[in-house]
Amino acid sequence: MSQASPPSEPPATPGRLNLPGVLHIDGKQPLIWLYRGLKDIAHSPWLSLAHGLVIAMGGGLITWLAHDRFWLLASAVSGFLVVAPVLATSLYAMSRAIERNEAVNLRLLFKTWTQWQTLQNNEAVSYWCLVRFGLLLALAGTGWVLTSSALITLLAPVPIHTPMDFIRHVVLNPNSYLFELWLMVGGLMAAPVFASSVVAMPLLLDRQLNTLQAVLTSWKVVLTHPMPMVLWAFLIMGLSMMGILSLFIGLIVIVPMLGHASWHAYRDLVDTRGVPERMPAQKAV
Repeated sequence: MSQASPPSEPPATPGRLNLPGVLHIDGKQPLIWLYRGLKDIAHSPWLSLAHGLVIAMGGGLITWLAHDRFWLLASAVSGFLVVAPVLATSLYAMSRAIERNEAVNLRLLFKTWTQWQTLQNNEAVSYWCLVRFGLLLALAGTGWVLTSSALITLLAPVPIHTPMDFIRHVVLNPNSYLFELWLMVGGLMAAPVFASSVVAMPLLLDRQLNTLQAVLTSWKVVLTHPMPMVLWAFLIMGLSMMGILSLFIGLIVIVPMLGHASWHAYRDLVDTRGVPERMPAQKAV
């Protein structure tokens, strides 16, 4: 929970465009979120690390299948980075349960992933908004993969088929700025995705808001705290790439750490007073 004092803004009302307030944080707060993420892993290590293990095994399997199909491999890596907020949904639920002193077990995870089937799926603020937001992130990831593929195909000096082709003819080519252009385009596309999702998914899980409210609140957070959010983005990207470059082994710890930390980022950044909870607190343990 944030210890900062909230701004003097009116509480949000579900179904309307007025948004939750943004809490004050300092520049080192992203590092504290990582520490809290590690503490949540220590609270429920097997369930937390199982999330990372599944992602790592999936990454290894895709790499094995697509080692000579560069664009399939690039799609998998890009897709992971874009849809990671969705994949971490049950990690947010675990951190919320730890915060509430509730039971953290397989039943909690099952309920988290199936709750949209029972919660008023015809309303704008229903649990289905998490599914809709996940589809939007998947669409954004697909857009980047297609853009990236077209850029390299059109401008690379030779056809690119494997990761080594990409490294040799794009990354290490001294006569071309294609790699720099590729990074710049990727950054321009990634920035709005990050700004739209940095607190949106845990906010949708926790409170009865619709997708538009959650996305705009996420943008409000980024615009209010640009430098801490830049640091947070670099930490997420850097740690994720470390996990991928470690042959996915590092993701076993990095995925749950970032997932739990993202919950704490949401709790420190968004003033949810007056916004109805999506699921009331259960019996404490």
